[in-house]
Amino acid sequence: MNDQERQQILDRLRQRYERVAGSSSTALRASSAPAANPAHGALHSFVDAGACRFGVCADQPERYAFSSCDLAPPLARMIDHTALKPETTQDQIRELCQEARTYCFASVCVNPCHVRLAADLLAGSPVAVCTVIGFPFGASTTEVKAAEADCAVRDGATEVDMVMNVGFMKSGLYDQVEADIRAVVESARQAGRHRHRGGASAGIVVKVILETALLTDEEKVIASVLARNAGADFVKTSTGFAKGGATAADIALMRRAVGPSMGVKASGGVRTKEDAETMIAHGATRIGASASVAILKGAASKTDY
Repeated sequence: MNDQERQQILDRLRQRYERVAGSSSTALRASSAPAANPAHGALHSFVDAGACRFGVCADQPERYAFSSCDLAPPLARMIDHTALKPETTQDQIRELCQEARTYCFASVCVNPCHVRLAADLLAGSPVAVCTVIGFPFGASTTEVKAAEADCAVRDGATEVDMVMNVGFMKSGLYDQVEADIRAVVESARQAGRHRHRGGASAGIVVKVILETALLTDEEKVIASVLARNAGADFVKTSTGFAKGGATAADIALMRRAVGPSMGVKASGGVRTKEDAETMIAHGATRIGASASVAILKGAASKTDY
């Protein structure tokens, strides 16, 4: 645990405790001074003495109103725990979802046929269900992509990662590329409203996979802007099935193209904690990886996604 991660955990612990205990004299403090300075709190002392876990009465959520994932490492909450190989079994999806619950990943990312199972397994947890649309080539018709997004959201997905039509992009058919993305965005959000009985779209998130290994830098910038104009929430580097994955240079370029208001997801070839931290330092706000557990543990993985 580095200093920044330790401080973030301490801050969140203190905020949770103060909401429960208020100004009670039993509050965890090293002295009668206010706990505003983290260096003087008892929690800080416990961590310095070697504590790496805290008991937070997770069996009484109605009393304390928090999720155990509130105390997860910040990196965990940025990872889409992914299993997209065609041979993935339902038992592997169950294992994926259990790992996502255990480590509090942002989401699981699965193929559309597994969305219902994942949604059932993760019901009531903070872990989102993400799926892919037009995967892995992006060459389906717009109507098919829109229908696929509609079905996926109705099945329980709250995030969809659609593959841009790379061939259209490289043909200079920018209006069609933007229309393709917009159709998926609108279909997914309409399905979200329908699932919640006419209310808001329930925060349906749409990410656009550019497949950066197949694009020039100019095309990456144009594609990022088209995704932003079409109303998408993220731009994403790769499917993991092309000739290359995420690079720090591509993440930085995409971040400059979309500005601070959109998310940028690095996927493909992120195998270590250092890889993930490099991507984040260059502007990534989400990481797609199948080596998620190894990344959190600081271990290396040979996985190709």
